[in-house]
Amino acid sequence: MTQSDLFTWSMEQDPALRSTIVSVLVLDAEPEWDRLVRIFDRGTRVAPGFRHVLSAAPFGPAPPRRQYDLHFDLSWHLRHIALPPLADQAAVLEFARNEVMTAFDPARPLWTFTLLSGLPGGRSAGVLKVHHSLTDGVGGMQIAAEVLDLAREGTERGPVRAEVPRRVGPVADVLAWHGSAGWGLLQGGVSASTALAHAVVDPVGAVRDGAAMVSSLVRLARPVTETLSPIMTERGLSRQLTVLEVPLARLEESAVRAGCTVNDAFLTALLLGLRSYHRRHDASFTRVRVTVPISIRTPNDPPGGNRITLARFAVPVDTDEVVELMWVVRDLVERWRREPAIPWSNAVAAVFNRLPVGAVAQMLRHVDFVASDVAGSPVPLYLAGAEVERVHVFGPTIGTAFNATLISHMGTCSVGINTDTAAVPDPAEFTECLASGFRKVLAFAPDPDPRSSAAVVPSADRSGAS
Repeated sequence: MTQSDLFTWSMEQDPALRSTIVSVLVLDAEPEWDRLVRIFDRGTRVAPGFRHVLSAAPFGPAPPRRQYDLHFDLSWHLRHIALPPLADQAAVLEFARNEVMTAFDPARPLWTFTLLSGLPGGRSAGVLKVHHSLTDGVGGMQIAAEVLDLAREGTERGPVRAEVPRRVGPVADVLAWHGSAGWGLLQGGVSASTALAHAVVDPVGAVRDGAAMVSSLVRLARPVTETLSPIMTERGLSRQLTVLEVPLARLEESAVRAGCTVNDAFLTALLLGLRSYHRRHDASFTRVRVTVPISIRTPNDPPGGNRITLARFAVPVDTDEVVELMWVVRDLVERWRREPAIPWSNAVAAVFNRLPVGAVAQMLRHVDFVASDVAGSPVPLYLAGAEVERVHVFGPTIGTAFNATLISHMGTCSVGINTDTAAVPDPAEFTECLASGFRKVLAFAPDPDPRSSAAVVPSADRSGAS
């Protein structure tokens, strides 16, 4: 495991920090089961982590390592459930909600896929549950490209080389682990020889650059000791899933008109929604702290695995003016993307991995929310003969009040909202407040079609959950 992968797995020791990702594919028909099995068989060979189990080091000085599951049983990971009569989208989200809250079996590869059949009109839904240690958002889309087809008839793909199981001894485990950590440090920054050469040529600049790097590392890893929201302070184990759907073209137009990106518009809409939610609770606040994943994946990285760093920063939320707030977001995100310590994220994860989980948990619980933006597909996609109509992704809260994950598909942005109901006991009202934030952002790009706005997808009403 990389240091980043280990960090997400270590959080399993605290159930409130479980790093479970659940994706829902809404399909126009029921996929062909035998074809589905063949597709996943191939997909798990392209991304072999989906055939790996975690094996603990016998003497404890190294983390669990991934090894090929000699008893891998694909049929255990693929399930088919017929929904009861009159089941609808709310039933699908309720199933996904329980998947989010259910722990993995660590004796098996950390994923399952469940086909839910029996939706109105012959539709079905596929629910993929995967642990974050197996992939991040961008890696997940790379894996999806090996599973989803570009035509209902299927996509021709080449053969996949079978993985050869390897046995590694405990001493080799320890050496490999610490060696990879050291190599990560070297990859994260300049080598010692390069730094020395720079110091000889420009000693003042070398000192300045070194000080800037230290300051950046402190900003990336510093503890968080206070929750900025005055009302979203409690944390628990119950989750509620809701979905917003937003037209991508209008979100893009609003962003372009402001000179910003879709991600900036997305974050701005969430912040405006949070302002509305706090006003409804007669609570005022001037800043909110968010965790934003920043991808450091390169074209040479294999599918799967975590190639991200988590930037945690406070955002001023003292205005309802869309463009002003969008530019505040833009400047903060761009500043974090340019942080010198970002390439060292694996080393920062190594520091957190050496802290007690309880200490890290306290830091994470003081972050207000997580926001993630994943680029989806602009063209139709199919799964074993069924067209994908919608994609909803629910990322883990990792100790925060909620996670909002945006993914686009065929011109529609789906915002999957995973709320901790101890922090947000009224998820229906909360989701409507977030929808109002998106409507404000979309209003910056007028559209003559009144239906082209933010809509709440119906879900099971569990506003009384705790």
